[in-house]
Amino acid sequence: MKETPVNRIMESTLEKMREMVDVSTIIGEPITTGKTTLIPVSKVSYGFTSGGTDLPSKQNAELFGGAGGGGISITPVAFIVIQDEKVRLMQIDNYTSSADRAISMIPELIDKVSELVNTKNSESAPEVKSE
Repeated sequence: MKETPVNRIMESTLEKMREMVDVSTIIGEPITTGKTTLIPVSKVSYGFTSGGTDLPSKQNAELFGGAGGGGISITPVAFIVIQDEKVRLMQIDNYTSSADRAISMIPELIDKVSELVNTKNSESAPEVKSE
C-alpha cells in the first residue's frame, strides 16, 4: 500500500486508541478486602474516523487537507465476586425484564440447593460407632 498522509493519520489515530484501551480496561485489577475479592468488568466501545484529500494546486507543491478522530466509551457492567470459595457475577445494570433477573439468579439457586442437599445427606447418614 502506498504511504499517504491519510494512512499516517489513520495509523496515528489507531495507535493512540490502542494506548488507551487494553485488556485490563475490560477485566480490571482484582480488589481484595478481607476474604472477598472483587474483579470489575466493563464494556468498552470505540470508533474512529479519518479522512483527507489532495487539493489541486497550480504550483508543484503538494497540498493536503485531512483529519482524524475517535471516541471511546467505558461502562462498568458487573463485578466478579469471589468469597468463601464461591464465585458469582453481580451485575450493575438494571435488569430489562424479569427473565433477565431469573437467569441471573440461577447460579445462586444452584449453590443453595447444593448446600441443602449436602446438609440433608450429612444429617441422614448413620453414625458409625467404633468400639
